Amino acid sequence: MLGSTSALIAAGVVAYLVMALLPDRNADARPAAATPLATTQVKATAADETNTPTATASPTGSPTPKGAATTTSARPSPTGTPRPQRKSATTSQAGRLQPHTTYQGVATAYEAADGDGACLFGPSPDLMIAAMNTTDYETSKACGAYVLVRAANGRSITVRITNECPLPCAPGQLDLSQQAFAELAELKVGRIPISWSLVSPSTSDTISIRYKTGSSRYWCAIQAIGHRNPVARLEIRTTGGWRRLPRTSYNYFISADGGGCGSAIRLTDLYGERLTINGIAVRPNVVQPTQVQFARH
Repeated sequence: MLGSTSALIAAGVVAYLVMALLPDRNADARPAAATPLATTQVKATAADETNTPTATASPTGSPTPKGAATTTSARPSPTGTPRPQRKSATTSQAGRLQPHTTYQGVATAYEAADGDGACLFGPSPDLMIAAMNTTDYETSKACGAYVLVRAANGRSITVRITNECPLPCAPGQLDLSQQAFAELAELKVGRIPISWSLVSPSTSDTISIRYKTGSSRYWCAIQAIGHRNPVARLEIRTTGGWRRLPRTSYNYFISADGGGCGSAIRLTDLYGERLTINGIAVRPNVVQPTQVQFARH
């Protein structure tokens, strides 16, 4: 009996050791520890929220195109207006005209009458004005710019751009009012070599806003007047955020569908400074003053 009992105990111990050494099936079936997904989360900045509250969002219910690549590019939103850094703003806003740059060309003269021109500012308070060649006019981007003109004889004068000089006016050419040209040379000379550059003059005036004749809440055209620095863009606030308006060659910004007409207006100058203007109603062909002006540079 003792022998049989000892044999049974020994067999049990061996069986227990074998079972202990076998792999644990449950351990194999257990999922591995979770690995963090390599997703990149873009943090919205205060500037993004200020500029375009909903401009970067996809339209509700907009289907994803089939076969679209899963890699997201850095393509900007068509209606987005990200706040540029001060240094880069100059480059991105300026177009052909840039500050701290000297241009070479020639000056000619024209009869300016009351000073009104292609920029449609209306009669000028003085005739120290000029027409910019079509290339540098660049769809009215030059309108309202102040330009320091230097002649080879050492004389200089500051003029405001109120008009366009069409071809054959060459890039760099300024067609000065006869009154402005006479400050540099005798009118009979007709044509003189010059250099010129943008300036940001001292002024006590503030910017005014004018809606074009025919404007309403269904269609409107907006113009800024009396700005110290050239206006690079004009935006209006809509339910979807700030909306940039296209500019015409006659210096108005158009909202063809009426969206944002009568709402807040935001102006950005060539240097990247932004001014927000509220309380301007849609009053066609009425010059409405504001309390703001761009900083001097």
